[in-house]
Amino acid sequence: MSINVSFELSENDLEHFRALMKVAIEKASALSEQEILEKASALCKEMESANVPDFVTSRLRSLELLVESVKDEEWQMPEDERKEILTSLAYFAEPHDLVPDNIPGLGYVDDAIMIELVIQDMSLDLEAYQSFCSFRRTEENRRGDGANVNRESWLAAERSELRSRLRRNRSTAGRRRVFSRIM
Repeated sequence: MSINVSFELSENDLEHFRALMKVAIEKASALSEQEILEKASALCKEMESANVPDFVTSRLRSLELLVESVKDEEWQMPEDERKEILTSLAYFAEPHDLVPDNIPGLGYVDDAIMIELVIQDMSLDLEAYQSFCSFRRTEENRRGDGANVNRESWLAAERSELRSRLRRNRSTAGRRRVFSRIM
């Protein structure tokens, strides 16, 4: 038998978690990019091998995607985005978190909350990276492993798709205007 427990965090509660994040960022400021990525990856592996609740598992993939996006050389992440994501991952480089991870069912609650806060802040970055990965898979399937897909080629394809969509919408809107004049 399972039990469903839900709770809502107030602005004061969220402020508490933001303060924890700030402390973790300060502590992690002495860490290198590589150390932050290694520690965040280690936490992901630990969480995957632990018997974590579904509410944690459902957020874990987003944390892994953030780590992957920083490591992915083809993504060619701009330095300001890279720094922002590394700063967000700093909490996960801190071994002493609010709720000890070894408490069954509850040990990763604080991690899940922090992942959710990071996901909210980084949702557009995650969405763009997922779109890029999808484009890369499609192009590699279509053209083979030598497709040489990077951020620039993805952006060019996105621009082209946007232009096509605009032309279609203009054409449809133009037909509607002509049709409404006739009526």
